[in-house]
Formats: sequence, structure tokens, C-alpha cells
Amino acid sequence: MPKIVRFHEHGNADVLRLEDLPESEPGKGEVRLKVEAIGINRAEVMFREGMYLETPTLPSRIGYEAAGTVDAVGPDVTGITPGDRVSTIPSFSMNQYGVYGESAIVPARAAAAYPDNLSAVEGAAIWMKYMTAYGALIAFGGLTENASVLITAASSSVGLAAIQIARSVGATAVATTRGGDKKAFLLDAGADHVIVTDEQDIGEQARTVTDGKGVDMVFDPISGPFLERVAQAAAPGAMIFQYGALAEQPTAFPLLDAIGKGLTIRGYTLFEIAADPDRLARGKRFITDGLSSGALTPVIDRTFPLDAIADAHRYMESNRQRGKIVVTV
Repeated sequence: MPKIVRFHEHGNADVLRLEDLPESEPGKGEVRLKVEAIGINRAEVMFREGMYLETPTLPSRIGYEAAGTVDAVGPDVTGITPGDRVSTIPSFSMNQYGVYGESAIVPARAAAAYPDNLSAVEGAAIWMKYMTAYGALIAFGGLTENASVLITAASSSVGLAAIQIARSVGATAVATTRGGDKKAFLLDAGADHVIVTDEQDIGEQARTVTDGKGVDMVFDPISGPFLERVAQAAAPGAMIFQYGALAEQPTAFPLLDAIGKGLTIRGYTLFEIAADPDRLARGKRFITDGLSSGALTPVIDRTFPLDAIADAHRYMESNRQRGKIVVTV
């Protein structure tokens, strides 16, 4: 029987259990993967805690991203056959599917081929981060050459993906980090400028690096009181994408900056892309082309074995990572 990760109660990483469960057969429109690697995401930490967009139905599987080989297909599946090498696009409910484990069943629409030049570990580090960044920056934000984007929490896997995507279209990537210890890393990762938020005024620094204008776009997963600070960095007419809620404090609306600059402040998740077949297809082409050309390169911080899944979650919660955390199976 395959080993599967489930949790029977909400809580810290200790609630994650590795259980032997009977192997399931894929149903209509589904495929089964022999999992080789699993990408860890902040959303899964919040889901485990019962603080995500959906409340887990217990006992619950967990996980959005995996890379592996298709070993079975269900009825009405076309274009995918056993033996295909795929990774999963987060486009489903974790109350219905979860990929943490040696075997996983997912909707066929969520299984996508990835370039042959990538390993399974890299394949498990693609879709959540690149599709999240692509959707905001390109699909909805229309980021173009000579524009600028402020990327907060920039050393996260999504932040690094956003830096790479911004650079790939010729835009200026202005990254933020709380402490100076990650500044050199972010510059090496492609950021044009780095603002150390514990030491520098975001608005002042953003205007300095944009010739007094401010940034054209903000891509922020922090929210809370931090939203007021990033609004000060925004140019007139800028769009602010809020795609997370890492701050524990309430989010105050920056009314004066919003009115005075005509800002658009928009909530966003990658499911807006994943739920639209045309947008999803364009996103897959953009990302696959970037991965094949080398413009987009997955940054792996650290790997853990499957039996250390709780340690992988604890490391995610430590905020020490610089890139993607991946569990190998």
C-alpha cells in the first residue's frame, strides 16, 4: 500500500501523519501519479491550520504540487497516457484531491508535461509559483518593458518567480526583504533593486529607483499594515495585487493614497487563471517557453524526504527559505 500524508485535526506540523492506505483507482476525468517529488506551499500550511480559503474535511489529504509518472488513467481522459512525465497545476480543491504521498489522483486537466531539461524536483517547483506570478504580472497586470514592479517577500518561491518573469519581459524588478542578509541573494537572483524594509522607507526608496515616479505595480502576499507602506511606493494609477495574508494583523485600507493616486487594489489567486481554460493555456505556454529558453529557472532552497514532511512544513514556517522547498519520494 502507498504511504499517504493525511491529518486528522487542525494544528501545527505535528498533525501530519504518514499512513499506509489502499491504492485508489482514477475515476472519470482523473489520472493517477506515481509521485517522485512534492512542492511545499504556504497555502498548505494554512490549510493544515484550518485558516485557508476552504476548511478541511477531516481526515484530510493535502498538497497541490507534485511531479511524477502517470501510472493509470480514468475514463474519458485524452492526451495523457501511462508513462507520461507530468507535474500538477494547482487547480483543484484539497478537500477533493491531495498530492502528498507516494501515489496521488488528480484531475487530468491539472496534469501538465514539463520540459525534459528539468528534474522531477524542479518539475514539482513550477506551477504554483510561476502561474501565480504570471497571472498577476502578465495576464491581469499587463506588465511590459520599461514598467516597474515592487515584489514583496521576494525571497519566497513566488517572489523569485516574479523577479524572473519581470526580467523576462524587460520590466524593472524592485524586491523587498525585511533584513539585509538576503539583499545580495536577491540581487544575484535578478532583482534590479532591493529595499530592506526594516532599515529603509519603502516609499522613499521606490521613488528613488524610479526617478521620483513610484512603481507601476505591486505584487504583495503580506497585507496587514504593510499595505499602507507599499501604497506609498506606488505611482499614480498603479495596480496593487494582494495574493496572500501573511500578516497576522488586520489589513487597513490606504484610503488617502488610493484616492490621491487613483490606485487599484485587487485581491488575486492563481485560481482565476486555472479556472479559465484559455488563460490557463496561455499561462502554460508562457511558462513552458520560459523554462525551455532558460529565462525562467526554478530555484530550489532545500529538499526533505517524505518521512520528514513535518520538518518541511516547519522549515516553511521559519521563513528562512530562499526559493522552493521540495519533498522527495
